[in-house]
Amino acid sequence: MISSKNSLSTKKANVVTRFAPSPTGFMHIGGVRTALFAHMWARKNNGTFILRIEDTDTEREVEGSIEHIQTTLKWLNLDWDYGPDKPGPFGSCIQSERLDTYKEYAKKLIDKGLAYPDPYTPEELEAFRKLADAEKRPFLYRNHRPKTFETWDGTKALRFKTPTIKRMKWHDEVRGDLEAGEEALDDFILIKKDGYPTYNFAHIIDDLLMGVTHIMRGDEFISSTPKFLSLYEGLEIVPPVLVTLPPIMRADKTKKLGKRDGAKDVLEYRKEGFLPDAMINFLAFIGWNPGTEKEVFTPKELLEAFDIAKIHKAGGVMNEDKLRWMNKEHLKLIPITEFESALKERIQNSERVKELDWNVTSEMIKKIAPVVLERIEVYSDIDALILERDLDLYFSEPSYDALSLKWKEEKDLVSAEKHLTNIRTIIQSISEKDWTEEGIKTQVWPYADKEGRGAVLWPFRYCLSGRDRSPNPFTLSSILGKETTLRRLEEGLKKCIEFNATSHTWDNTLEGSSGQVA
Repeated sequence: MISSKNSLSTKKANVVTRFAPSPTGFMHIGGVRTALFAHMWARKNNGTFILRIEDTDTEREVEGSIEHIQTTLKWLNLDWDYGPDKPGPFGSCIQSERLDTYKEYAKKLIDKGLAYPDPYTPEELEAFRKLADAEKRPFLYRNHRPKTFETWDGTKALRFKTPTIKRMKWHDEVRGDLEAGEEALDDFILIKKDGYPTYNFAHIIDDLLMGVTHIMRGDEFISSTPKFLSLYEGLEIVPPVLVTLPPIMRADKTKKLGKRDGAKDVLEYRKEGFLPDAMINFLAFIGWNPGTEKEVFTPKELLEAFDIAKIHKAGGVMNEDKLRWMNKEHLKLIPITEFESALKERIQNSERVKELDWNVTSEMIKKIAPVVLERIEVYSDIDALILERDLDLYFSEPSYDALSLKWKEEKDLVSAEKHLTNIRTIIQSISEKDWTEEGIKTQVWPYADKEGRGAVLWPFRYCLSGRDRSPNPFTLSSILGKETTLRRLEEGLKKCIEFNATSHTWDNTLEGSSGQVA
């Protein structure tokens, strides 16, 4: 059994973790969760968190990706001690700027007889593979290892000579004791003929020189672990603690979540108006649980509760409905002034609002914020409210047909006219000091209770909102203010009077409006 230089049972001193993404232009939610777990473990132990860029695969690199990675982590408040913008005592955190270091360690392996130039052409290697297929056996390069090694001049790929072919056993802090047979070992490439190291080589050298003590990684690296361990042995390095995280599954749990399954770049969630604290909370619970019923955690609470020992083996599901719910819970935790600021910005940036030239005052934002907060889960839901005209009533006069004021089976607007007249009289007597939701309700409710709540409150609410669905008339009145409330009541009364003057009636089964107070 190959042991690591640290374990959970030993003192967690000088913990160093790293997040080492490739700059390929897409930040998968699984990668960000790896960063989160590595960051939390380092911070929990007063350790060091390193952001390392593994850009040795030049064909896959996308311009601007390093900045994209940094922006993503900054949004989630995952700060780093060393990174592409903060070189450490070990030098750069960008692998393409560390090529001399890899060549130095390649030379050490050559001197020990543990590395050699690959003498074969691509055509020869393909012939070896076809032969293995024909003989129904796995292709292993070590079966074709040359008897003598030529001098490596950097023009050919450099391969690792597996020192001992044996069954490999190791410990993973999440998966427990693991092992693999001899077939898992082979002479893999250390440095490609273009001079760039492979991941299999570079990450081990970097982890050594950067003092990494714990490696948080995806389960796709389990199958390669025997090769890594063989190289650790060849370099006489004690491996770091391995912490294999469970996969993130798509909704039906049949496979890992990928781009084709709707996986989004994490910054898309920022555009949609998710809070970073909610995203952190959600990601932490995909594959980890503190063992309590509590689900909503602040970053500080997560840090206090996080423990590698409670990471799950089984995969966790990416459930966006759960993420939206969690975001709503976090919206309730932020200061109301912060929400008001975000609400105002979202409304003012709306193209529809700009076209309508709404007067978006801080006073009105302060009034509608609790109502909007109750209706949304993410900030982008505000955009939907604007497009669906649900916010129009707060910034412009409502437009509606007189028939909309009719309550259920009433045959005319005589009742609506009567009730609006009496409500007008009642609320005219309410002082500015008592002009609150509760104060207005206290005065109007006895009358509504006596005359029929629906018959009284439906036309009252409708003339204020012009909408089939809206907040109750007491909430609306308190938001709109006394002057605007009375003006809209007058407009509703005017519609009733004009309609009733024509003596119109109609068959309720064919026309009319019905509904209930929201």
